[in-house]
Amino acid sequence: MAKQTGSRPDNKIRVRLKSYDHRVIDDAGRKILETALSTGAKVVGPVPLPTHVKWFTVLASPHTDKDSQEHYQIKTHKRVIDIVNPTSKTIDSLMHLELPAGVSIQIKM
Repeated sequence: MAKQTGSRPDNKIRVRLKSYDHRVIDDAGRKILETALSTGAKVVGPVPLPTHVKWFTVLASPHTDKDSQEHYQIKTHKRVIDIVNPTSKTIDSLMHLELPAGVSIQIKM
């Protein structure tokens, strides 16, 4: 059996952010990045994931004009941040972090 040469981190926190506004999600990512770096952890990211676009078509005038339609879209922006080898201070400071409203955060250890 071949020996692996690269070291794989056993201890990692993955933070996934979702938001409808790209400015808010970038601000939240910057706060998480600064918090993790100030406690001595290594950070990979924030990595932008593909934006999910959902389209809606609504009839502007029901019963009379089928050709009169209005189009709307909702964009969901996503980011991933990996915190490698976090300390107990890193985890404690992330739990007490104030993030802007409108950001969904999912943390996996």
